[in-house]
Amino acid sequence: MLSFFQENTALLEETIPEEKTLSIYKLIMDGGLGGQIIISILFVLLAVAIYIYFERFFAIKAASKVDKNFMNQIRDYVSNGKLESADALCKSKNTPTARLIGKGISRIGKPLEDINTAIETAGKLEVYQLEKNVSVLATIAGAAPMIGFLGTVIGMIVAIHEIANAGGQIDIKMLSDGLYTAMTTTVAGLIVGIIAYITYNHLVVRTDKVVYQMEAKSVEFLDLLNEPV
Repeated sequence: MLSFFQENTALLEETIPEEKTLSIYKLIMDGGLGGQIIISILFVLLAVAIYIYFERFFAIKAASKVDKNFMNQIRDYVSNGKLESADALCKSKNTPTARLIGKGISRIGKPLEDINTAIETAGKLEVYQLEKNVSVLATIAGAAPMIGFLGTVIGMIVAIHEIANAGGQIDIKMLSDGLYTAMTTTVAGLIVGIIAYITYNHLVVRTDKVVYQMEAKSVEFLDLLNEPV
């Protein structure tokens, strides 16, 4: 009886398939040299995208901070002819909006059209600084999926090459390297592309809010100069 149970236990152990865990690292390593190169490139792009996002995020966040009483103070200084105090206030704030107002204050006494032109020119420079390197995120968002698809093509070429050399005897184990390359690079490319796309659009939205804020304060300042004395 004991031997019967032992035989059945051994039979069950043979019939129960061994559970295998899916390891991302193993998938990448099994993908061959081509897949590893593609994954490495995508990893670098992901690191660049994350760095640019956080660097621009904090820069734009700092640029969006404007004291609620800032324009009231500017109004009081300009109305009382204290232009030096108004200019000193703008320099102390060190924000895009304050720099625009400071540029306008430095032109007081000249025609209003010249003041407006000076503010617009300074505004373009400030927008350029806000959008610095953001276009790189857009490039990564578009390039990463294409690089992933390049890995897919390379993987399929490897698989087809193995089929051609098999002499008609196709083994799925033989095709695993090419298939691993095709699948892992596609997934990696899409993940990097999605992350870059989301972060790019988030930065664009935040930048637009700062630009709107700059325009609103500039118009308010020009209106202040147009007020009758």
